[in-house]
Amino acid sequence: MPKTKFQEVVFTFIMATCMVYGMIVYNVALNMGTVTGETFLAALHELPIMMPIAFILEFFVVGKIAGAMAFKVMRPTDRPQFITYAVSICICIIMCPTMSLIATILFKEDPSFFTWIKTWAMNFPMAILYQLCYCGPIVRLIFRTIFREKNTSSASDIDIEKAAVEN
Repeated sequence: MPKTKFQEVVFTFIMATCMVYGMIVYNVALNMGTVTGETFLAALHELPIMMPIAFILEFFVVGKIAGAMAFKVMRPTDRPQFITYAVSICICIIMCPTMSLIATILFKEDPSFFTWIKTWAMNFPMAILYQLCYCGPIVRLIFRTIFREKNTSSASDIDIEKAAVEN
């Protein structure tokens, strides 16, 4: 969806914020054993720490790796929404264990290997479902709303595109 570097920064910022906050709320709820207004407020304390980490990882490292992984099973000619799903899943496959490790080190009382594995196992199903069903579609809607494209193609442009497709 993003077409420029600036748009990539904006999209990644919105996505990282939405995903990180949602996953922090989920983990705080698991730790508290309930979901209340306090759960959402408590999650705000970790957001300024975890969101920049997620943004940097996603923008500079994970996005490129996930794209390459996705195109091991997808072709550029496949339906765009399936490519989007494949990239989103690949991002979760990389980000979930990485962010779970960082959260385990920073916030868990027992930052051990086994605590990390448990955190990762608890987070992964939620991360995939949250990304595919809620966060991804909402963030793409927000992004499309911010960066509305003007339809400036004329009839001659459409004729040229049709001719190119037919040949």
